[in-house]
Amino acid sequence: MSVNSKPTINKQPQVSLRTKDIVAAYTLLRIVVGVNYFNHGFTRIFDIPSFINAMVNVMQDSGIPEFLVRINAALVPPVELIVGALITVGFLTRSALIACFVLMIILMYGITIIQNWDGASSQLIYNIVLFILLAGVNFNRFSIDDWLKNKN
Repeated sequence: MSVNSKPTINKQPQVSLRTKDIVAAYTLLRIVVGVNYFNHGFTRIFDIPSFINAMVNVMQDSGIPEFLVRINAALVPPVELIVGALITVGFLTRSALIACFVLMIILMYGITIIQNWDGASSQLIYNIVLFILLAGVNFNRFSIDDWLKNKN
């Protein structure tokens, strides 16, 4: 390098996250997840007995008493429907996400006890997305929660 030459500065693009983009991404992810859970519940809610029987068949060799499988299976569709609706519109979002996590813990226990590792992998993805939504709940600005908070 000669005495008169200036050092070249490596012009790397700067990576920055704008709050409005995070809010938009959070909102869209929340709605997608909410619709997913809502439709899981909605498609099962009108024929819960069939869903219960299917779960009993799947879990028959799990060692879990049948009555526990039946109780949990009966609760899955209404819980999915309710938390899905709440998450979609952003009402009681934090509580709905925690309820969803509890549901996923129960489902993860069941799916791993029967050693359905592909299903468990799929559920882990759901849990990662739930983690992102719960951890980022402060970005829940396009929601009924935020509207109610700002209304007061």
